[in-house]
Amino acid sequence: MLRALFLALALILGLCLPASRAVAQDAGQDLQAILQTHAEEVASPGRRSVGTVIDALTASGLPGVPLFLERWADRSVYQRSGDGLFYYAEKQGNEYALSDIATGEAAGTAPASEMTEIRPNGGVRRVIGTALVQFQLSDPDIARRTAALDAISRSPEADQLEPLRNSIEGETDAGLLARKERLVGMLAARYGDTQEARIAAIEALSDAIAVDVRAVLNQILTTRPGVAAELPEGANIARTLTPGDDLTEAEAYAQLVEAGLAPAAQTPAQIKAALTDNIDGGSVGGVPIGQLATEAGRDRAYAALADAGTVPARVTEDDVETALASHVFYEEYTESDSAITDAAREALDEIETRVALNQALDLGLDALSLASIYFLAAIGLAITFGVMGVINMAHGEFIMMGAYTGYVVQQIIPDYTLSLIVALPLAFAVTFGAGVAMERLVIRWLYHRPLETLLATFGISIALQQLAKNIFGTQARPLTSPSWLDGAWVINDVVSIANIRIAIFVLALIFLGLILFVLNKTRLGLEVRAVTQNPGMAASMGINPDKINMLTFGLGSGIAGIAGVAIGLYAKVTSEMGADYIVQSFMTVVVGGVGNVWGTLAGAGLIGILQKGIEFFNPSNTLAAQTYMILFIILFIQFRPKGIVALKGRAAGD
Repeated sequence: MLRALFLALALILGLCLPASRAVAQDAGQDLQAILQTHAEEVASPGRRSVGTVIDALTASGLPGVPLFLERWADRSVYQRSGDGLFYYAEKQGNEYALSDIATGEAAGTAPASEMTEIRPNGGVRRVIGTALVQFQLSDPDIARRTAALDAISRSPEADQLEPLRNSIEGETDAGLLARKERLVGMLAARYGDTQEARIAAIEALSDAIAVDVRAVLNQILTTRPGVAAELPEGANIARTLTPGDDLTEAEAYAQLVEAGLAPAAQTPAQIKAALTDNIDGGSVGGVPIGQLATEAGRDRAYAALADAGTVPARVTEDDVETALASHVFYEEYTESDSAITDAAREALDEIETRVALNQALDLGLDALSLASIYFLAAIGLAITFGVMGVINMAHGEFIMMGAYTGYVVQQIIPDYTLSLIVALPLAFAVTFGAGVAMERLVIRWLYHRPLETLLATFGISIALQQLAKNIFGTQARPLTSPSWLDGAWVINDVVSIANIRIAIFVLALIFLGLILFVLNKTRLGLEVRAVTQNPGMAASMGINPDKINMLTFGLGSGIAGIAGVAIGLYAKVTSEMGADYIVQSFMTVVVGGVGNVWGTLAGAGLIGILQKGIEFFNPSNTLAAQTYMILFIILFIQFRPKGIVALKGRAAGD
């Protein structure tokens, strides 16, 4: 029984294996047969005639056709001179290792002298590539389908439209499906069969704002310059040009010369060369050489030569003006159908309007993001300077201390999310302690002495910068954000904002709410406001002004430390990073309104919008943008010295 089963299995295998080999051989023979039918064209293809071979290969439906087209275009196909058959070959010493053209299986070796490399030229390779696209667009491998779409995007051709349309129905990936549909629309706009089809495709594109869509419409609206005695009938004229306004008179006349409608004007060098070539017996055209030192003498000599027909007549300014006045200059669309260019112009205008609105939105998001950074940097100063009236030039160094605290925590805790959670309260504790120490040791002795306070805190800022350099060096240190903050929130092709900026904006809102809660809803906030408005009366009510000043200064410094961690995730962490924010922080507090948290928010918003607006008009010079911003703020405080949100009543010191 077992022996019978074994014999039956052997019989089945014996029948199946030859059959599979026969199928492979038949497939290989079919592909080889097609190539042999067109052997001369395969071996020496031409751009216009190669289509016959490609049509035959495509119609065969053989599985080896895509690989052959790919290898053919890559110049990896060889022909053996002995039998004229085609192979894939790889050189090994003085021989070639051959592979079957259909199955890819090893087919022995051949000496190099018998193998001829098939080398299609660039035009043929482009034709082969176009044919290969229709296979790649429906390839089971998504990477190959994506590569095919990339190739079409880089070099769109009219004959890619139908293969692309045919591949849409079987597309399973939603992202690639949307991309294929958009590419079909763009190709149809340029290469559609009828006017109606092209206009419909153009109108459909008007809903998009992508760069490639705008590029397609601009290609349809491509113009070429023209000049004629009258506007040519039937031409699709984009606009007429006026010499002196739309183009210079020199450019207009050069266009006339290029079109053969006017003689070229002689340059001084050409006139000099003509006079030199026609010296005859000490004179030129009857004018003695000695008189050629003046322009009038050269003009007479050249005019005499022109009258004799020796040189071309000189083109005068009057000749140029007459030629310009007697011709019309224009730009003509390369697309001859005016209905298509009108549709493209209308669609592009709609798109550009939406792009402008989205650019304004993107600029607003950038300004809001920058305002949140300035608010975080300035909120601590709003307490120490705005509430307490202390000019703390070392506020930027507290921001720097917070950033370096975050860096040190990341060296100890490699998990960036956990290190960030630990770094925020630790940075507050470190800078709170540093602020309390500075208030107890220096600031408490200098209240109501602003000049001495400014000088003392400026000296402390320099000392803290040098201390940071001694500890961490002068190179920027990385403060890495967690992976969930990587990337950006992309709304469309124009509007996007980095996730880290969104996080800083959210943090700024949290601190706004926290500061308002502390100042308005807690005993500490009540005592801070009491000591700020009337220290003597507050002391008589049992409040210790020295303690409140110490805690308030420490609170402002601690908030600066937390701001340093947030800013360090976005900007560089160096010993000088505080200097980058101290000026903006003071401007934010002063412009917004001293002593008012809402004013600080308003000031940050104004400065952020102003700086981004100036940078939009002058993006290549950020230093100039900051200069203009400072000048604007100087003018602003001349008209509103108490800021946007000015304190009133007793709190304002009136």
